[in-house]
Amino acid sequence: MLKSMPEARRWLLSGRVQGVGFRPFVYRLAQRFQLVGRVQNRSGQVLIEAEGEPEFLDAFAAMLLLEAPPLASAQIVRVEKIAHLDMDHFEIVPSTVSLDSHTHLPPDYFMCADCRREMQTPQDRRYRYPFINCTQCGPRYTLITRLPYDRPNTTMAGFELCPACRAEYENPRDRRFHAEPIACPQCGPQLGFVAAGTRIDGAAALDSCISALQRGDIVAVKGVGGYHLICDASNDESIARLRSAKQRPHKPLALMFPWRGADGCELVSKELELDEQTQALLCEPLRPIVLLRRRSDSALSGLIAPGLQEVGAMLPYSPLHHLLLDSLDRPLIATSANVSGEPVLTGNAEVEVRLGHVAQGFLHHNRPIARPADDTVMRVIAGRPRLIRAGRGIAPLELNLPRALTRPLLAVGGHTKNTIALGWGQRVVLSPHIGDLDAPRSQEIFEQVIADLQTLYGVTPEAIVCDAHSQYASSRWAKLQGLPLIRVQHHHAHASALALEHKAEKTWLSFTWDGVGLGEDGSLWGGETLHGRPGAWRRVARMRPFKLPGGERAAREPWRAAAALCWEIGRDRISPAADNTLLKSAWERGLNSPSTTAVGRMFEGAASLLGLLEQASFEGQGGMYLENTAKGNAEAIVLPVCEDAEGLLTADWQPLVLAMLQADVAVTTRAMQFHLSLARTIVEQAQRIHARTPFDVVGLTGGVFQNKLLAELAVAQLSSAGFHVHLPELLPCNDGGIAMGQLAEALYSNG
Repeated sequence: MLKSMPEARRWLLSGRVQGVGFRPFVYRLAQRFQLVGRVQNRSGQVLIEAEGEPEFLDAFAAMLLLEAPPLASAQIVRVEKIAHLDMDHFEIVPSTVSLDSHTHLPPDYFMCADCRREMQTPQDRRYRYPFINCTQCGPRYTLITRLPYDRPNTTMAGFELCPACRAEYENPRDRRFHAEPIACPQCGPQLGFVAAGTRIDGAAALDSCISALQRGDIVAVKGVGGYHLICDASNDESIARLRSAKQRPHKPLALMFPWRGADGCELVSKELELDEQTQALLCEPLRPIVLLRRRSDSALSGLIAPGLQEVGAMLPYSPLHHLLLDSLDRPLIATSANVSGEPVLTGNAEVEVRLGHVAQGFLHHNRPIARPADDTVMRVIAGRPRLIRAGRGIAPLELNLPRALTRPLLAVGGHTKNTIALGWGQRVVLSPHIGDLDAPRSQEIFEQVIADLQTLYGVTPEAIVCDAHSQYASSRWAKLQGLPLIRVQHHHAHASALALEHKAEKTWLSFTWDGVGLGEDGSLWGGETLHGRPGAWRRVARMRPFKLPGGERAAREPWRAAAALCWEIGRDRISPAADNTLLKSAWERGLNSPSTTAVGRMFEGAASLLGLLEQASFEGQGGMYLENTAKGNAEAIVLPVCEDAEGLLTADWQPLVLAMLQADVAVTTRAMQFHLSLARTIVEQAQRIHARTPFDVVGLTGGVFQNKLLAELAVAQLSSAGFHVHLPELLPCNDGGIAMGQLAEALYSNG
């Protein structure tokens, strides 16, 4: 049989093709198909030139996508025939260093199975080494100081490679070829354990940490993107000390379980309810915290999530975590080492100063963390994993815009759960979770992440998008930058983030329910229904407004919302205020009692009316308790929906509040009634609006729809009524997705 004449072709690939072992993969693939040529990183893309028999080139091209490394996400941008190559081998050529719109910044990755096997093999030179990694695993985002992603541009630059690591790093056939964080016990980062003024270095540091945890100590452990506060999850005394010292009496604490069994979830399944979907989610490479219900026979301490049946669980994702969990063979509390609301701490000295009153020991390492990245949090709602917090493993998170921006834009998000978004061309990048911007350190990290993303991607914004609320810290910062300012209404941003994610060039009806956000009319919205699409939203429905005594204080004092709901309908409600008469008088005159439609505040008020909570120690506690309490059969309360002179539909919650006051009805039943009634109201508003102003799809977004029960009831009832429904999935429905929505609004309004 005659051989075909050789051909030469050039491929340009884009997507996630750097920092994932793509070039050595291409090299090995070319060897397999007997091709000559070259592969090169070029500013966020990969260029391949190869020559060989046409059928081999065809197979090679197919395998580029079908057999790409697990962490890669490649697309072929262009393929063309070229002149014959004057080469007799295939080679990897040095990267180009310029930045352009194709640059991709990889997130941090979990430890792969190959590295885990090596770490557990006594004969391996990286046996029990807590910083083992390869091209398919290890940190990226938290150690890259500039691009392109080469070792001198990372926080590993100060660790000179030993001969053995150098040989692996330079061998295209080795899975550590250009693994930029490559290290071993001879040349890489080391541990240090500090307790009671004594420091222990090296391998003994890990043993000392394990001993401290076994005796009940709380230890601050430095991981990939920052420190965790860790203690034995079966030790009630340790958990109680942690809660007391951190002044966190009720907020749930995350659990990290040892990897056990063939699927890794053997111990998790003994304590928490798992199905095929949640098990797969726990084991995904991003290793998120997954919110899961306790089993009825769970032996987990009630102090982990007081008052709740659901806890956040994750599997170990770094070598150090695996070593700790393997040795202790039990779940550990692994909560972010931070001051409440702030970004997770990353500095060795700083964590000792700021959390010395909490931890009895500190397990440090000397690999610097370029910027913090907290753990990702997810919850399965309506049959799909939903992102609650974008963090390590998933962010920076990229989406494609449906059309190109006319200029690069920076969106600075909201005031709480802050993230920022950088957009240029048809690309937009969402940062990891930063936190609440009340504290100086939060604002410092906010500014660092903004500067870092601009530098890393080589993008300079020409305008800034911010929330319409001028007193948000993000909005104040934006105003000081001297760039054109685009202000976006809070709930418009919520609705646009959802529309952007689903790439639906359709007409939406979006229920944007949350705590509070400044409305177009100057009141505090939070129970709005918007009709339209990004850049063209119109409010068509809302919940009945009520005045909140104490304004912002109501977020942490649910009794205020309960009193307001009662006073609004002429019912007495004795509040815990020192002078109830004075407070009600101020409320009647509207003194420090802003009007709001916020469904989030209604949830908190209902929790108080049912006797579940008067004072909240963390945001959303009332709503979480109400969801947790709802059980059994109940009937929805019909909420009247009336139309005002301008055609705005208003749902009146008065019958629902009266139902909440029926002390002869079980609390569990009333809690279920609350959820059922709101879901029914969503459907009624949707039906009435569609009859007069048609739309294509219903959206449910805003922090209230983190509530699994409400969201699933609403989705089921809307679907039964014939509507197509979308919830956020790739982006948080809470304020963590606001920056993406701001960018989308700017794209269609001013972009």
